[in-house]
This record gives sequence, structure tokens and C-alpha cells, in this order.
Amino acid sequence: MFLRVMAGFVLLAALLYGALCLWLYLGQRQLVYHPEATWLVRQRPDFALSRDGVTLHGWVMNPGQQRALLYFGGNAERVEDARVELASWFPERTIYLLPYRGYGASEGVPTESALVADAVALFDQVTPRHVSVAVIGRSLGSGVAVQLAAQRPVERQVLVTPFDSLVRVAASYYPWVPVNALLRERFESWRHVAAIHAPVLLIRAGQDEIIPAERTTALAAAFPVAPAQQVVVDAGHNTIQDYADYRASMTRFLTP
Repeated sequence: MFLRVMAGFVLLAALLYGALCLWLYLGQRQLVYHPEATWLVRQRPDFALSRDGVTLHGWVMNPGQQRALLYFGGNAERVEDARVELASWFPERTIYLLPYRGYGASEGVPTESALVADAVALFDQVTPRHVSVAVIGRSLGSGVAVQLAAQRPVERQVLVTPFDSLVRVAASYYPWVPVNALLRERFESWRHVAAIHAPVLLIRAGQDEIIPAERTTALAAAFPVAPAQQVVVDAGHNTIQDYADYRASMTRFLTP
């Protein structure tokens, strides 16, 4: 009798565990991407990129400059809100802010492959208008920016609160789940950094509560040539933009 009860408990636990793994596998994109925070668009877009029947709608600031800057935001970031700051911080660059698929007024559904392909298409579209194109990628956007820089000759690259692998970040949150087998949205930046030949600046948040410090350290170690690094000591993952050191390090690195 005891063995039967124990077997029942083991079977129930196995079924619950399997159901949880299935839920994580099927719902992973809802865990990775949070476009709903960006759907209220207050500033009318003035720039568009169309690819594979999908149109992305964004903004251009400081038009007509010789140098350009592309900004790729976090997984719930309203890049629209960065318009004024970026335009004032980098007046010598034309800045392109293009929400991901499903974000803001952009059409489509976000996936890693689509976001990277859109970033490459954006680079190719704006490059003929400028002598050089620099890139900033923040949090999830660092994964997009790394893969772009591995495929295209970016001038310079800033990675803000970056990580080496989304798989490894997820494993730190769910150590009892086989995330390596389950995760399709992988953003394994460490695999791509060897192909980057542009100068790179990594900016860390000293109090980052989202990305474990070891994940940023591992990314830095993966570069064949060590990137420049800046630690904003008191900043959290979502507050780093409020600190003067954040602005100072980026403007110093990206000013021609």
C-alpha cells in the first residue's frame, strides 16, 4: 500500500513537472518579449522599414548627419521614450529608433531570427545615407546588436546591461528546468563576438537585478580582444539611464 501511494506521488510529480516544462516551452515568447508595454504610441512615427510583408514604424532624429546611430532596446522598452535624450546626447549623429516586430506601431510577431534580420535590413537601408553607422544595444537589444555587428561593418558598438546567452540567464532563474533543451529564443551572443571587428563598450549596472553579473563577465571574456567596460555602480537594470556615468561613458565612446 505504501509503495503504491509513493508511486502515485512520484507519477503526479512527474506529470506536473512535464506540464510545467511544456508550459515554459509553449509560452517562452510571452516570457521573453513584452510588447504590450509599448503599444500606446504617443509620438507619430516618421520612418518605416518593410521586410517580408511586415512593416516596422519608428523615428528618425537629427536627420542629415554624416554619421548614424541605431538603438535596439530591451524586451519591454518603449524606445519612443528615448527620442529626446538620444537626440540631445548625440547631435552629430542621425539616430534611428525602430521598435521590434509587435512593438509600438510595428507589425508582426517578435522572434530572435526576425529581430536580427530586421536589424540587418535596417543597417543596409540607412548605410548609403551615412559615412558610418554605430550601434547601441540594451539588455535584449544587446543580443540583436551583437549579431548585427557580426554580420555588418558597424563603426562602434555599445552594449548596455548585456549577457552572454539568454539560455544561461534563464538557467539561473530556472535551474531545475532543462532550459537548454526547451529554449528556442536563445540569443547566444558569445557565439558571435569573434566576428566583430569594431570597438566595443560594455556598460554594466552595478546593482543589476535582472542580468546576473557573471553573465556579463562571461560575455566580456568571449571577445578575442577585450572590450572597454564601464560600471555604473549604483544603477539597477531598469534605472541605468538615470545616471550621469551612463551618458558620459556613451557620449565619450561614440563622439567622433
